[in-house]
Amino acid sequence: MNIHPVFVLPRNHPIRTCIHTAIRAVYGALALTLAFANIGVASARQADAQPVAAVDELPKGQEVSDTVIELAGWVVASKDNQGYPFAVIDKAAAQVLVFGGDGRLRGAAPGLFGSAVGDHTAPGIAGLALREIPGRDRTTPAGRFVGGFGPSIDAGRVLWVDYESAVSIHPTATGVPAEKRAERLASPTPDDNRVTHGCINVSPEFYEKIIQSTFERGGVFYILPDADSLAETFPEFAQGHATTQRGEGKGKRSARR
Repeated sequence: MNIHPVFVLPRNHPIRTCIHTAIRAVYGALALTLAFANIGVASARQADAQPVAAVDELPKGQEVSDTVIELAGWVVASKDNQGYPFAVIDKAAAQVLVFGGDGRLRGAAPGLFGSAVGDHTAPGIAGLALREIPGRDRTTPAGRFVGGFGPSIDAGRVLWVDYESAVSIHPTATGVPAEKRAERLASPTPDDNRVTHGCINVSPEFYEKIIQSTFERGGVFYILPDADSLAETFPEFAQGHATTQRGEGKGKRSARR
């Protein structure tokens, strides 16, 4: 899938207003990936440079899964992001990790996601008003999406993740106090982070400091599945991961017992 230098939208959509140790682990894994990916290239010197400290809003003690780290490493090594910034989004852990085009971690923060568990978008949902979306269809879709900033009918300029299903990333809204979105976002566990109509919410500070500047010219978004397998959602990553594991196991034998 090609990424155009500037993300252009053909028409307006109503936005669905979806009213650490972990950081060191990501740094370590990606530092190795960057080093190997840039061997023999002029930009290799950048891989050795001291990275700027990433913004870390994850709850204290919360870890990032191996799958997220491996997927981010694969994106950099395979250049699947084509040099554009990208985000790896883990719905189960309610985490949003943002990387620059060079693969360096720029920030990690908790997020709010669709209240319904599921990885697909119901047909025609983009044309529905919020109140018309059935609870079962309030999902955040999984997969690889190329997105960027563009206009909306009712919220101005927004960061579209998947324009066709009207899913965007935006700051936590406070329009429905009963939903307690800010409180959910600040809670130490991901157990209460499923509350939106499908969009992805982050704190206003993280959005302003990291999201806006990183994705000003668009980027790629990798959203991990709730129920679908990684092979279904990211077949190229799964295939490459399986090949690597087979290579690591070659020549090994089980111990006699």
